[in-house]
This record gives sequence, C-alpha cells and structure tokens, in this order.
Amino acid sequence: MYKNIIVAFDGSEYSRAALIESSNLIKRHGGKIIMVHAVYFDEEEFTLAPEQREKRFELGKKLCNQMRDKVSSEFGIQVESLVCEGEPPDVIVDIAREKKSDLISMGTHGRKGIKRLIMGSVTSKVIVNSPCDVMVVKKPCTECTGEYKSILVPFDGSEFSKKALEHACQLSKIDKAEIKVLYVIPRYEEMIEFFKTESIKKSLAQEADRIINEAKKIASNHDLTADERILEGHVGEKIIETANKLKNDLIVMGSHGWKGVSKAIMGSTTERVIMNASCPVLVVKT
Repeated sequence: MYKNIIVAFDGSEYSRAALIESSNLIKRHGGKIIMVHAVYFDEEEFTLAPEQREKRFELGKKLCNQMRDKVSSEFGIQVESLVCEGEPPDVIVDIAREKKSDLISMGTHGRKGIKRLIMGSVTSKVIVNSPCDVMVVKKPCTECTGEYKSILVPFDGSEFSKKALEHACQLSKIDKAEIKVLYVIPRYEEMIEFFKTESIKKSLAQEADRIINEAKKIASNHDLTADERILEGHVGEKIIETANKLKNDLIVMGSHGWKGVSKAIMGSTTERVIMNASCPVLVVKT
C-alpha cells in the first residue's frame, strides 16, 4: 500500500521507532525508505557560532549513515538518507512532495501542556501541510512490527472519515486485521448549553445509527465486516479510551481538511489523539 516512505529522523528513540516500523512495512510489502534529517540554523546562531553549522551537518550525516547501514543490513531493504538545512517540518514536507512519497512516518515526543500548544510541534505542522498520509509512531522500538491486527477507525460520516475507513479496509486486507468503527455522540448540551430532551436524545441516537450503518456499508463494499461502537462524550477522549480497551494496534483517522498551522495547534481531535494514544496513529490525507 505504501511503497515510498519518508521517515523523519533526528536520532531520538521516537524517530528510531518510526524508522523500524516503516522498515518492517517495506520488508513485508516492498518499496523504499528515505530518511530525512533537518538541520535548523538561524541567522543569529550563525553570527554567534558559525562553526556549529558544519558540526551539525556532520553529526546529522553520521547519525543517518549509521542507521541507514544498520537498517539496510538488518531488513534487507533500500534506504536513502538526506541531510538538509531548514525548519524540520518544512524540510520533511518539501522532500515528501519532491520525492512523490505516499507516506511520512515520524515519532513524536508527546509533549503536553500549554507550553507545547503555544510553541507548536513538528508533528502538527507536518500533518497540516503534508501532501500524503502521515503515520505517527508512539511505542518502543521493540514493539514495532509494521503489522496491524486490530484497527480503530473514528467515523463521523464526513468525507475525511470515509477516506480513513477506505484506507483501513485496504490495510485490513493486507494484514487480515479486524476493523473497529467508532462513532461518538457529542455532548451537545455542553457545547451550546441546551437541555437535551428525550426527543433530542432519540434524534441523536437515530443519527448515530445512520452514520454507523454508512460505515458498515463501506466495509461491506470491501467484503469486510466492521465491528461498530457508539459512545457518548468527548470525541478525543472516547477514541483513546476505546483504543486502550480494545488494545488496537493502529488508529486510522481523517485530517478534517486543516488549513493553517493554528488549526492543528489549537486542540483538534486528531491532535489530542496523537498526543495521548499509545499505538500508532495514521492520518489519511490522500
């Protein structure tokens, strides 16, 4: 399914996990990996310590060459490495576009709290601007197999969630994975401060059934059966709770058409899931 994968690599355990996960995918299904290491160096730093620029490039090349050789030898796959100067999210997205990649794989440091929200993250910016799907890997390297047996798809009937479910169905055929579809009924009374009558409750339940039946139809078109769940509450929280309870090894989500970095930084559902999920999250954009 994914044959040309960009792996954002900075030498951290998180980026190594993304590399190993991707290497397992390529080993099992074919294709190639391009490791991308970004060296950021602003004008002020250049003025104060110009020698640091070359040192960072040399360190980046050393890190990438070591991992490239190790992965090529261990997995027997084609690996290319690139060390470029610039803001990491810009470098990653530009190379993905230039190389016509079909997936960007990256780890995340999982920073939480207001400081993280204010400063933003490489992960958020890459997802917002990526020309292809993005997989965020959040698990130890030893657990990275590139194989998925239980996939959770949050589904709300939007075109974005339909795309996500279509991708999940394709992955399911590859690994014979179970598909779990989740629809979360929002707590509208908390959002717009109205009293939820029995009539409104009934209407929301009917809408939930309609949306879930739409998901089941999509799965059926792929000759698959999706196990569905309907819950009520905060969407992000219920996705995380469900993934933990069902022990899903992959969450597949739509991107909801973000435009502009602020949309990702200021608390979207996908952002919250990525921050808190214990399994990889695949954000479908294409």
